[in-house]
This record gives sequence, C-alpha cells and structure tokens, in this order.
Amino acid sequence: MKLTAEEKAILAGKEGETKAKILKTLVEFGDVFGAEKFVPVTTCGHLVTSFGIGLLKPVYRIMDEIIDAGLKTPYPFTVDPRPIDYQNVKCGPLNKLIFSKIMYSEQKHYEEQLRKIGLKDGKSFTCTCYLKEVGNTPKYGDVLSWAESSAVVFANSVLGARCNRNSGMLDIFGSLLGRVPKFGLLTDEGRRATWIIEVKTKKLPEAQILGSAIGMKVMEAVPYVKGLDKFLGTELTDDVVSYLKDFGAATASNGAVGLYHIENLTPEAKKLGDKIIAEKTKKYVIDDKELERIYNSYPVMWKNKNAKPRICFIGCPHLTYSQLLSWTKKLEEGFNASGRKKVALRTIMTTSPNVLDEFKKTEEYKKLLSYGVKFSSICPLMYTNNPIAGGKPIITNSNKLRTYSKSRYYKDDDIVKIICGGEK
Repeated sequence: MKLTAEEKAILAGKEGETKAKILKTLVEFGDVFGAEKFVPVTTCGHLVTSFGIGLLKPVYRIMDEIIDAGLKTPYPFTVDPRPIDYQNVKCGPLNKLIFSKIMYSEQKHYEEQLRKIGLKDGKSFTCTCYLKEVGNTPKYGDVLSWAESSAVVFANSVLGARCNRNSGMLDIFGSLLGRVPKFGLLTDEGRRATWIIEVKTKKLPEAQILGSAIGMKVMEAVPYVKGLDKFLGTELTDDVVSYLKDFGAATASNGAVGLYHIENLTPEAKKLGDKIIAEKTKKYVIDDKELERIYNSYPVMWKNKNAKPRICFIGCPHLTYSQLLSWTKKLEEGFNASGRKKVALRTIMTTSPNVLDEFKKTEEYKKLLSYGVKFSSICPLMYTNNPIAGGKPIITNSNKLRTYSKSRYYKDDDIVKIICGGEK
C-alpha cells in the first residue's frame, strides 16, 4: 500500500506504539486484498463483537492496550446486541450460571472497555444501528468501518454507503485510525453487479427466503435484482426498508453478500441503471417453485423433529418500528381466528432499545403485552449459542438465526398460526 507522509509517521511510531501496530495490521489486511491506499472513514463505526465471552482474552488485552494508549474513536460508535437479558428472556438457574460464569463472564468488563474507547451510549447495542431511532445512519457515499454482516449489506445497498465485510477487531481498528484500506466494495468496480437475478413470482416473495436463495447462489458476488420493484415500488418507505433489512440479512448469512442492487429502487440502481452491471454476468431466475424448493431444503436440527416448539424468536436482525406495528396486526388477526387471547408458547420480539422506547408509547405495545409477548434487545443467536438453550425446540422467522443455530425456520403466516394456537 502507498502511505501518505502522515501514515508513514504513524507507522514509524510518532503517535505511539499502539497506533503504529493498528496501522500495520490494517496495511497487512489491505495488502492481502490488493488495496493501493487508505481512504478516510467519514462517519460513526459499528462493532460486531458485543459479547464478553471468557475465551476472548486476546481481545480484552488489546482493548486494555488501546485504553492505556489513550486512543478513542473520532466518532462515537454503536455495537451489536448484548447476549443476555435475564429480565425479559426467561433463563433457568443452570442456564443463567452458564451465561454469567462461563460463556459471558467478561460482559461487564468488556462493556466498560467499549465505553472508554468511544461507545455512543448504553442503548447503542443493536444490529440495526442504521435505523433513524438509533441514529447511526450513514449517508450516500460515506465510508464505514463496520463488521456486522446484516448492517454492512444494508448500509451498502439501501443507503449507498461504502463498507467491506470486515471481521471483528478490524472494525475497531478502522474506527480508531479513521482510515480503512480501499478495495472491494469501496471501489466503483467492486460495486458493479456480476449476477442478474430475475424475480418471476406471482406475489411479493417472503424476504427471508428470497434473500436465502440469492445468497446461496451468488455467495460473495454482487447481485442486481430485477422484477422485485413491481411489488415494492420505487420508494424506500418504512415497510420497504423493513423488507430489505430482512432480505439483505438472509443474503449475507446464507451466502456472503455485502451489496445488492434492486432495479428502480436502491440508490445506485436508480442513479446508474444498467451501468452498475458488469460486462460479464451470470443469471438466476427465481419463481415460486424455486422458492418452495429452497424453503423445503432447510434441515430440521432438533433432536426430536416432531417436538412441540417452546420458544419463538422474532427479530433477527432487530425489528423496525413498522414491523412491530405489523406484527401486532398479524397476531390480532391470528387470535381472532383461533379464539385464544394469549400466546401458545413463549414469544420474544427483539428490537433496539431506542425503537422499543418509541414503540412503548403506542397502544400496539400494550396490546402485544396483553397477548403475553415479551420484548428484548438481546441477540437471539447469542442466547441460543449454548448446549442448554440451543437444545430447546426454538422456532423463528429469521433465516439468519436458522443458519447460525438449531432454530427451525417458519414463514410468517405459519409463525402466526403457531403463536396463536392454530395448527401448522
């Protein structure tokens, strides 16, 4: 990489040994991917590592070194959801012991470290940091140092910001240094689509299944999706943003997509049209039959495949305000059909602390509470990522949670039937 005079001085230790090591790490990272230079980070960071797992001792040592060197991020940053919430997510004594003493024994210590280097505030734990209620919303063309896959793909695709899919700690390093290596999705060429996806379904596809299909097909490539705008329109309304949030998360977790373009809808597709498509592309046609094939391919990983579900997680990534309103309506209709008044199994809706604060002001919040729904801002994956909780028959409408845990995926309509006591 070609370094500026300022960067060479940092590398030589003029601003301290720790900052020199951070710069050297990012140089080596950039060299691997053929980056020629650094570009400035222009807005707040978002960190993927939010969990104080005891085994991550090297992380805590690095954090202490950063703190001792007096380094802080130029912009306040947000971070992924916390892994535990004893108040709102039921947790038995043995499970609590595993969480507090073994798995997440360093949670309190790690959060204190985050605060010392620039954490925005105590409510900044969410995977949907880009929502207006949270306030970490990049602008078109902003350069980011993020790692959370669902946030990266949303920022790149829906907002038109620029960010590579970094790994944990590299997101911190880029935010602290205020620079990231320029390669991949930070370049014009790297943002060109190499796959054309033709959606030929009779109705709006389930976002999670459509994203899953595309992610598994294109992997880390950039898809250009045609035919979806006829269902979603050409404006990024709250409902459309919510759809794209879940769609993108599925492309990123079931594949490795960091950027997608939706014809006539997402900003770069609207601005550049077909110019955003590379000369040589592959094609993938998705119809209703293909989506059903994808859905039926998902394995059931429960020990007892016919077990009655005990927990339902809705909100991975975290639910938007409009999704909370939508789920209230869905459950109201479901209970009217079933004749029940309470959820048939433990149902937890996860959303960011800031979105939940706003939602608590509504009648819909009271209605969901009356149904027995619980709210939390945890990461469902972190909750299920242990032998006790992970072994329970958990259902979800999240393809991301399905992919990273033993949770069983259901479509939204089927989730409603199960929650409201109807038959699946």
